[in-house]
Amino acid sequence: MLDDQLKNRVILVVDDEERMVRFIRLNLEHDGFQVVEAFRGLEAIEALRDSLPDLVLLDVMLPDIDGFEVLKMIREISNVPVIMLTAKGEENDRVRGLELGADDYVTKPFSPRELVSRARAVLRRVDSAGVASKDEIVVDDRLRIDFGRREVWVEGKQVKLRPTEYRLLYHLVQNAGWVMTYDQLLSKVWGYEYRDEPHYVRLYVNYLRQKLEKDPANPKYILTERAVGYRFIDYHRLKEEPTKK
Repeated sequence: MLDDQLKNRVILVVDDEERMVRFIRLNLEHDGFQVVEAFRGLEAIEALRDSLPDLVLLDVMLPDIDGFEVLKMIREISNVPVIMLTAKGEENDRVRGLELGADDYVTKPFSPRELVSRARAVLRRVDSAGVASKDEIVVDDRLRIDFGRREVWVEGKQVKLRPTEYRLLYHLVQNAGWVMTYDQLLSKVWGYEYRDEPHYVRLYVNYLRQKLEKDPANPKYILTERAVGYRFIDYHRLKEEPTKK
C-alpha cells in the first residue's frame, strides 16, 4: 500500500482504451492513489487544469491528437511529471518523449507492479527535487492551505473557493516568491484561447484577495508586479526570518 509520503497524490491516466484505463485505475487505487481519467488529448488538457494532478500517465496513441502533441501542450502550462505509455518498446517513441519533457516511459504490455513502482519513483524524485507537493501549507498565523483536501483556512475558518479561484491560487502558491506573468496564469488557469484576456486574471486575483487578505486594498499575500503579473509571498523565507535575528 501507499506510504504516508505519497498520500493524497492524484494521477491523471490518459488512454483511449477503456479496458486499459480501468486496469490502470484498479491497480493505482489499490495502492492508495486517486485517479482521474481522460480518453482524448484535449480532454486530458482540461482534466489537467481541473484536477491539478501530481502525475500524468500519457499514452502515445490517442484518437484526436497524439500523446507527443499533448505532452508539448502540457509542458507549456505545467511542470507536472509525465510518464509516457509506449507500445512495442519503440525506441524512437521513448527518445522523442524524453526529449519533449517526459520524465519516464513504460512499455506496453506492462505489469501492474512495474507501473506502480515507476509512478512512485517519479513522484519521490519530484519531491526530492524540492517541487511543492499537495501537503498542507501554513503560510502564516492567518492563512493555511491544504491542496490535497482542497481546503483553505483563514483565521481558523474555512473559506470556500470557486474552481477557477482555486486553480489560480494553486499556481500562485506553487510558484511562491516568483513573478507569474499574465500570459503564464492565463495559459495555466484558463487556457490558450484566453491569452489576450488579462482582465480575467485581475478580476480573479481581486476575488481571492477579498477572501484571503485582511486588507484587500493593501494585500500581503498576492502582490502585484505592475504591468507584468502577480507574485505570491515567499512564505518559506517568511518562516526563516525570525531565526536570523
